[in-house]
Amino acid sequence: MRGWPVLLALFGAMVQAPPQDAARVATSARALQPGEVIAFTVTTPGPGYAVKLDVFDRTWPLFQVDAATWRGLVGIDLDTPPRSYTAVILVSAGSAEPARVTRRLSIVAKSFGTRTLTVDDSFVNPPADVAARIASESSRLADLWKREPTPRAWAEPFTVPVPEPANSAFGKRSVFNGQVRNPHTGADFPSKAGTIVSAPNAGTVALAEDLYFSGNTVIVDHGLGMFSTFAHLSEIGVRAGEVLAPGHVIGKVGATGRVTGPHLHWAVRLNGARVDPLSLVWVTAKRAQGK
Repeated sequence: MRGWPVLLALFGAMVQAPPQDAARVATSARALQPGEVIAFTVTTPGPGYAVKLDVFDRTWPLFQVDAATWRGLVGIDLDTPPRSYTAVILVSAGSAEPARVTRRLSIVAKSFGTRTLTVDDSFVNPPADVAARIASESSRLADLWKREPTPRAWAEPFTVPVPEPANSAFGKRSVFNGQVRNPHTGADFPSKAGTIVSAPNAGTVALAEDLYFSGNTVIVDHGLGMFSTFAHLSEIGVRAGEVLAPGHVIGKVGATGRVTGPHLHWAVRLNGARVDPLSLVWVTAKRAQGK
């Protein structure tokens, strides 16, 4: 019996010390270009390990699939310069020094092109009396993207929110009434006015109101730092704080805010990164298929 404390202490040290090959790391992506989503899968030698993932100068939330498998979605922001980046995965157990596993990501340049649009001039050169409103809305959205990640709400692959296929507007430099503006950070679906917009996955409504530029807008927090924005709606069918299941009716397609006609604008922020929603749909479908 006197030897048990020593044996237990030795056993604990053996469990806490990560092995040299601390984890297997697999990635899946439609492409390694700005605006794309990368799925990471980290498999540890067994249960009892903690995993941390850092790349693109930020830490990415992970979730456990089972006792030895972790997954996470990483966004390549629209403005990410094309070059080689190192993803660092730290695997630790107890108080032992974390083991470090790395993966190189070679981001390739992508040309997004330009789109030229004519809209009401008040959405290009807003009148002075709406300046305070625009500044307030911009500040609120910036705070929303930076807030502490909530628990993961989604379990199924993401789906498109309307039946119509999206055009290729994501990432294009926008020229409104001859004036250059920021790149387009969402996918546009040329749906008819009144078309039902459905939640692409589970989440909680973080915002549901009329905003100056995006019109009637709904923002859904899917958890782990992921947000979906649905803009230019004719009607809003949800309220802030409402918990949504996949397919829940969010509202109807419209032409509110800065638009040239009826359509749905769906944008995704992933841990602050602006990504193509269609990349999110692709990569979560592949993960569901085990690819």
